[in-house]
Order: sequence, then C-alpha cells, then structure tokens
Amino acid sequence: MDEVTQEFLIESNELLDQLDRDLVDLEKDTGSKELLARIFRAIHTIKGTSGTLGFPKLESVAHVGENVLSRMRDGKLVLNAEITSALLNMIDAIRKILRTVESSGREGDPELADVIRALTELRDEGEKAPEPKPSTSGEMAEPVEAKNLGAILIERHAISPDAVEAARDQQMQGDPRRIGEILVHHGAAEPKMVLEALQEQATQMASAASTIRVDVNLLDRVMNLVGELVLARNQILQFTSTQKDASFLSTAQRLNLITTELQEGVMKTRMQPIGNVWNKFPRIVRDLALNCGKQVQLEMEGTETELDKTIIEAIKDPLTHIVRNSLDHGIETPAVRVSKGKPPAGRLRLRAFHEGGQVNIEISDDGAGIDLAKVKDKAIQRGLLSAQQTSKLSDREIMNLVFTPGFSTADQVSNVSGRGVGMDVVKTNIEKIGGTVDLGSSPAQGTTLRIKIPLTLAIIPALIVTSGSERFAIPQVSLLELVRLEGQEAEQGIEMIHGAPVHRLRGNLLPLVYLNRELRLEARQATRSDHGATVNIVVLQADGRPFGLVVDDINDTEEIVVKPLGKQLKGIACFAGATIMGDGQVALILDVLGLAQQAAVISEGKERSLAQAKTKTDDVTLKQDSWLVFRVGEQGRVAIPLPVVSRLEEFDSSAVEFSGNQPVVQYRGEIMPLVYVAEALQLVAAGRKHDRLQVVVYAEDGRSVGLVVEEILDIVEQQVAITRGQQSTRLLGSAVIQQHVTDLLNVPEIVAGLVPAKQDMPAWPEGKHAVH
Repeated sequence: MDEVTQEFLIESNELLDQLDRDLVDLEKDTGSKELLARIFRAIHTIKGTSGTLGFPKLESVAHVGENVLSRMRDGKLVLNAEITSALLNMIDAIRKILRTVESSGREGDPELADVIRALTELRDEGEKAPEPKPSTSGEMAEPVEAKNLGAILIERHAISPDAVEAARDQQMQGDPRRIGEILVHHGAAEPKMVLEALQEQATQMASAASTIRVDVNLLDRVMNLVGELVLARNQILQFTSTQKDASFLSTAQRLNLITTELQEGVMKTRMQPIGNVWNKFPRIVRDLALNCGKQVQLEMEGTETELDKTIIEAIKDPLTHIVRNSLDHGIETPAVRVSKGKPPAGRLRLRAFHEGGQVNIEISDDGAGIDLAKVKDKAIQRGLLSAQQTSKLSDREIMNLVFTPGFSTADQVSNVSGRGVGMDVVKTNIEKIGGTVDLGSSPAQGTTLRIKIPLTLAIIPALIVTSGSERFAIPQVSLLELVRLEGQEAEQGIEMIHGAPVHRLRGNLLPLVYLNRELRLEARQATRSDHGATVNIVVLQADGRPFGLVVDDINDTEEIVVKPLGKQLKGIACFAGATIMGDGQVALILDVLGLAQQAAVISEGKERSLAQAKTKTDDVTLKQDSWLVFRVGEQGRVAIPLPVVSRLEEFDSSAVEFSGNQPVVQYRGEIMPLVYVAEALQLVAAGRKHDRLQVVVYAEDGRSVGLVVEEILDIVEQQVAITRGQQSTRLLGSAVIQQHVTDLLNVPEIVAGLVPAKQDMPAWPEGKHAVH
C-alpha cells in the first residue's frame, strides 16, 4: 500500500472518530452551525479524497450522506434521532470499508444498499433543492489553503457556508484567483477578516508541519532499549562507588543525567490523554440508551489526564464494558426513575485524576444500585457458594461476587449483557497492569466503580531494602515515609496490642509487618526482645490504609526496570515482579497490597476469602486448572490443586521426631505433623526409608501439615475431566494429566483422618525458635 493511501486511512479514521462525537453533540444542540459545518467538511473531505484515490463505493456512501447534511445546512431538514442514527450507520459503513482497504487494498463488496436507501429517503423528505455536485478527482486539486481558509472564516462567523461554496464553484469553473480574493471581490468578506484568517491558517500549517506520526511498535522497541540503558546506567553508577578517577566519575555523572533526560523524553512520547479512550463513549451511551429505551446524560471530567500508551490500550475494553453495564443494569427506565422520585434522565459520570503517582478512574451512575440479596441468591443458584457460606460474607464481599467468572444478576440474556462474561475479565485485565478495582453501591442511589492504575509499567522509581540477606524493591508510589528507631526508642517504641505489634507514630497507631516473618526468610518470630538497637520502618499505604514494614536495612532509591514474573510465581501475592540490580543480581518487587493482605493488616478481598474457603467440597476442587504432580510409592502418580500448596520443602530423615504416634518436624516456629501419602493410600509401607524427605506443605486453619512424597514431578496448567471410581474417600477420582492417568488426592480428608486436631498437638515453647 502506497504512502498516500496509508495517510488517507489514518486521517479518515481520525475524522470518523471526530464525526461520532460531533453528531452526538449536534443531536443535543441542533442549532449549532459550527458543529454542522465541521461535520459537513469532514464528510466532504472523505468523499473527495476517496474519489481521487479510486474508491467509488466509499465515495458514493459519503456523497449521499453529504446530500443529507447539505439539506440540514440549508435549513430544509432538522436533525432528529432518525437522521442521527442514519448518519452514524453511514459512518460505520465507511469505517468498515476502510478496514477492508487497509487489509486488502480494495473496497470489497460491502452491503451499502440499506444505508444509502435510508439516507436518500431522509434527503427527499426535505424540500426540493439543487443537488450538490458529485465529487470528482478535480476537487482535490483545490489549494489546501482554500478549504482551510473558508473553514476558518465560517468558524469566525465572518461569512456563510453558502458564500464559501459559491467561491469554490467559481474556482472550479476556471477562476484563477484564490478563494479569499473571490470573497473580497464579491463583498462576502472584509479584507481585514481574510488577512486574520490567513494568519491563523499559517499558524495551523506550521503546527501541523511540526508533528509526525510514529508507529507504536517502534516506540515500544525504543522503550525497551531505554530500559536496558537504565540497567547499564545503574551498573556503572554502582561501579563508580569504588572509583576515585575524577574524569571517570564526571563522565559517569554525565551519562546519568543524559539517561534520565532520555528516559523522561521517551516516556512523554508514549503518554496519551485518557480522553482518547473516552471520546467513543458519547456514541456508545447514545446508542445503548436508545436501544434500552433509557435517557442518559454523560459527564466526563479529567479527559486531559495522561497515561502510558500500553495502559491506555489495556483499559479500553474494560472501561467500555463497565459503561455498558452501568447503562444496562444500573440506570433505570424513565418511568421507573420518575416513580422513585428521580429525574427521568439518568446520569453517568466518568472522572479521572492523578493521585500519589497513580491514575484514579471513577465510573459512577445514579441508578438502582446493586441488590445484595439478589447477588446472594444468584451465587447460591449457580453453585458458587452455599447458603451457609454466603451468610458469613460481609456486604463488601457479597458485592465483589459480581467479579466471579460466569456470574450475572440479569434475568434475561440481551444483546448488551447477561451472559456472565465481562466483570471478571475487567478485574483480571486491570490487575494484569498492576491496578486495583473497588466497587461501591448504595441501594436506589447508584453504583461507583473505582480503578487505580499506574502511570506506566516500564520504569518506576523504587526504594531498595534488605531483609534476611535478600534485597527487595518497593514501588515509591506506595511509600509514605521512613522511620528509624534507635536505642531506647527502639526498645520502647513498639507495643503489642492484642498480640499484634504497633508503633505510635505522631499519636496514631501504626500496625507493623515484619518482612522476615511474612517471607519466612528466617525461622524466628520477632518479639519485643528481638528488636535490637535499631528498627527500620518503611511506612507504606495499601488500599488507603497505612502500615509499617519492618526491614533489616534501607539502602537507596533507584529507577528500576520492571520485569514480569514467570507463570509459576505469578500466584504469589507478595510479589509484583522482578528487576535486575546494578550488580547484575535479581531483586523481587514487593506487592504492597498483597503483603498487607497476607499479614492481615487490611481485610482480604472476596477472591482470596473464597480461595481459602478451601477444598472441603468437590465443587471447589474440580474448578482448579493448576496442579502439583508428584510420585508416591513405586509407581503411584498423584496430583493436588496448586492453590492448596503453601511451600515445597526437603528434610533430612533424621529431623523427623514423634509426638505420640504422630511423626512431626520442627518447622518455622511450629511443630508440623507429617503424613506419608504412600502409606495413607496403602500403596507401600516403605515410605520412611529415604535419607531426604520431599515434603509438600499444606496450610489449613492457621497451621501447616507436611505431605511426604517420593518425588515432586511438575506443576501442570491443565483443565481436567475427572473420572470417579470405587476408590477410597481419600481420592477425589482420576484424570489424565500430561498423558498419564493420575489420582487426585483429597487432602482435607487425609489430614482430617490422620492428623490430630490443632488443639491436641503440643504447643511450641514460648520464646523458643526453630533453627535450620
């Protein structure tokens, strides 16, 4: 495809996006001559260029639309919902043809008869008037400034559109003069106004000449290279700490400054206003409201808020689905709203703003709100939860059930929604880019969905800390302040309230989380006697609540390049990614929200509560598609759902002790009972002869149980079909995993039958710690 056609496709799609917005706006303000003139110019441009490039079908559909607009401009037709819909259908038809041209270079065989017939009938409803001349390739020979000059004069209300058309017709008949000269000669415009319009035109042309279009893939490659340059810069800066050569240090500092400026510049090239996504919503809202028989007023605030191009693309579909959901499920019909004392037209409000290095997006409506009783009934009806489980959920957790895959409160499936596909995808896509979704609703008052997302995903400022001889990066977006307690203050500055450590920070109680304990980097529990002479507290904020993270050392702040974790590690709530440090070592990036939830500093969301509602029933287990496969006995092949696995460990057989007849090991500050899976399944009674024991740690009800297996084989991502036989209750059934028949272990049943209850096990001595 030649460059001229490519440029035509880009410009035409931009014009069509603008036409969508302008037509919806014109429907609200039918008397706006400026909007009507802009719409007419856009269609005229597409028609003329398509004729020049040899796209007759595209030209014909644009031409009949231009005829309708011409009648409207002449005052012979008044815009209404029918005309707006017909013109929007024309825009859709043009957009479809453009996609075909882009993919094949040809127009194809689009179905245009219905669109053209509808527009022709609307045109004929107006009074008979001379038809506008069909577009010819000669029209494109018109000087660029002629069209632009006339548009500028119309926008300034200096002349009428008819005067410009008359001057253009005179040019087409062979008048060599410029359009401004013709207008002045006929007295249609004053010389002063023409000169001012020419000056504005020159400014616009200069501005247009100062910009270029760049392929997004090229920007992505440049961004990746900048990321690698930042890593190299960090390595050089770390190396400079051991050097004394003044010339080398100066050069390194210069490199640091240039890299920083380059990084900022490239980041700016990728930033786009969120209005680029929101611009399509006026038409979506208008079409859906018409389809659902509702009246909706759309308000948009903060359209200039900028985001990285990658983030913009990631949130486009989720935001569209949320808007559709608000119209279909949230806002009531005019009759229902009036009966409730509300205005007949509902209000849908989009708001975006920067806060704390993140972008906040709020989508709110003043509709009926979420019916919690209906949500609970649907959850029980679909088998997602039992009645007993739903009775224990808070209102917030019930509300978050709408994010469960396959969940929908719609009584009927429509072409808008009701299939149970969407809100779970919204949440998943937002969380993939490091964002969070929060849902709030008041009965009969409306629903608000809040999204928090990072500005960019590539390079972020972070605080580097050390804990348990390991380095970790904490995104600065979550950082509030740093607190250091020394000497007597360290001894007395940390108190215990209901068994939880807290620090009084400026009169407020700050809950503390010990990173060593949460990540189990050391087999000890931090108590008051363990604080030592110095305590480093990183004050963080998660879900709007502050807490203190106690670490061994605070190193420095640094720009880090975010690298994604592998699929085997993505499920770990404490980590958001990884980065390469200046010395070439890998450091994990802490997920502040996940860490706070694991430490119970803030309440966990619905999804984690349900995940920990455990595999007590077959329904929960059968939905798993991640499995840990291991060998038991000589040839037994067994699997358990990966989410129930806490850790994989290896012990010397000499570490096994006994509490009564129960084999146990000292494990991370507790006495952990062991279950020999081969013996439990009566496969073999020789599972205790190995020098090293491979153990799958299973966590339940606040304690750990070790499942001793012969060999851990693999982690498998696979949905399975379970065959139930006449097996023991300790097996859920069998399935084919990795082309091998594999038994599925019923872990809760085995643990309940072979391991004493927690209260019957000996407690760990106060103040004692296991040593590995």
